[in-house]
Amino acid sequence: MKFSTKAIHIGQEPDASTNAVVPPLFQVSTFAREELYKTKGFSYSRLGNPTRNALETNIAALEGADFALAFSSGVAAIHAVASLLKNGDHILISENTYGGTFRLFNNIIPNYGVTHTFFDPLKLDELESKILPNTKIIYTESPTNPLMIITDLEKVSSICKKRKLIHATDNTFMTPYFQNPIALGCDIVIHSTTKYLNGHSDVIAGAVVVNDEKLYEEIKNIQCVVGGISAPFDSWLVLRSVKTLAVRMRQHNENAIAVANFLKKYSNVKAVHYPGLPEHPQHELAKKQMRGFGGMLSFDLGSFEKATKFLNSLKMFLVADSLGGVESLASHPFSMSNASMPAEEKFRIGLTDGLVRLSVGIEDIEDIIDDIKQALEQV
Repeated sequence: MKFSTKAIHIGQEPDASTNAVVPPLFQVSTFAREELYKTKGFSYSRLGNPTRNALETNIAALEGADFALAFSSGVAAIHAVASLLKNGDHILISENTYGGTFRLFNNIIPNYGVTHTFFDPLKLDELESKILPNTKIIYTESPTNPLMIITDLEKVSSICKKRKLIHATDNTFMTPYFQNPIALGCDIVIHSTTKYLNGHSDVIAGAVVVNDEKLYEEIKNIQCVVGGISAPFDSWLVLRSVKTLAVRMRQHNENAIAVANFLKKYSNVKAVHYPGLPEHPQHELAKKQMRGFGGMLSFDLGSFEKATKFLNSLKMFLVADSLGGVESLASHPFSMSNASMPAEEKFRIGLTDGLVRLSVGIEDIEDIIDDIKQALEQV
């Protein structure tokens, strides 16, 4: 079964009781028992819900995995993975990563006696030297947010298998349509389903995908005990949206390539970060482990003043947090998604105050380009 067929049919079977083509929304907190110890598979929606289960079945199939768990947000999903760590454990994290991930591991997880070290995803030859006796997980993100650095997931997975570590990676930007980290050897795949999997800017949700049953049971237990579950209606909305994931991602990809090629020819733009460009330093790696390049890109205008002027001059693009919706969004990572990161750290990893991030939508490409062009002319 091919990708679009899976997206439309797996977990999306007609309702057994009515033959309704769209699976019903089970907006319910509790389930009546037939007898004290006899249920129909569900007792309480924190522990399991038919709508959430359908979404989990669907996402697992799309990632080519056996198991998936749906969470209340992408960060809740990351937190569940972090909760595999115990007092005294250590985690290695890609230094070029989403600001929310940085906040979680820098501000919250250390309270539990867990330590972390950031590593450069461009220097994987040095990665093994950073592994400590108490290291349990290596956490990656590819492409990184917002600099679009590609991590060699197969290489990291190989190191993890050799050292008996867990490799967890964030696949939000690429989605299972363009990249399947499980097939590249990753143990845990994380999604903010708020983004492309839902794609309509009307849900906050997340997911964790695994192939190992023991790992699944551990994370499932964390989900049930902590309660960071995807609500039934949110699960239903994501399940609805996944049906069009393939066609949306193809258009996001096509539009982003056109935008990247436009930007690289514009004199005001100092640098364009998009793995679909042949001049991207990891273009060949991107082609090897991905089937497309996605709808996310960033570019540097050289100063905070110019970035501010550009963003304030946009007319169709919306300046907003988040990404992955059908509408085009623009943001200033330095002061928005990565605001909590110390300024010196941002500059060290190449995240400047002149950087603009675009989530290129699926509007007509002529309108997208026209809006970017008129905003650049104001800079």
